[in-house]
Amino acid sequence: MSDVETLRKGVEKSLPELALIEDSELRLKVAQAWAIALSETEYGSIEDIRASALPDDPLMKRGTQADHIRATAQIALAQAEAIERVFGPIGIDHDLLVAGALVHDVGKPYEFSPRNQARWKADPSAAGIPAVRHPVYGVHIALLVGLPEPVVHIVGAHAMSREGAYVKPSLENVIVQYADSVMWRILKAAGLVEPEES
Repeated sequence: MSDVETLRKGVEKSLPELALIEDSELRLKVAQAWAIALSETEYGSIEDIRASALPDDPLMKRGTQADHIRATAQIALAQAEAIERVFGPIGIDHDLLVAGALVHDVGKPYEFSPRNQARWKADPSAAGIPAVRHPVYGVHIALLVGLPEPVVHIVGAHAMSREGAYVKPSLENVIVQYADSVMWRILKAAGLVEPEES
């Protein structure tokens, strides 16, 4: 475990898309959220986290968890820009969109932690598997660092067929939900995710 400041500097290198967030305070809170999430686990960087959608899902054949976060942010922004080119401004807050995309999986260090996975698998009756999924744990981290409620909402409801199915998503959250989902679908279609075991 490294100190939070060192981890934050690493996050800034891992996620160059942070520079797309114009609000410097928001940008810092996104990086800080990741640093704190990492500090609570054995991970030293986002790249150290298993490169899969869920802990037991097939791995990406190339790329890292940081690449997933980066691609999700870029896809989300591209979707927003494309729709606005055709329809004009529709009320998308680009800072909240990019921040939400960059922090949507901030709970993954906790859910993916080998220590946590081993503990949960050793006695599923004690706390379940996982005890808390990454969107819910991510909400804890996002609130802890003081991210704005619209970003916290994206973190908690980005999984559209799971936690996100139980809330009315914000405009920015809809964009992140689809960006996150389509990133995995595109990689699978391109043969860049290991095949699932039958």
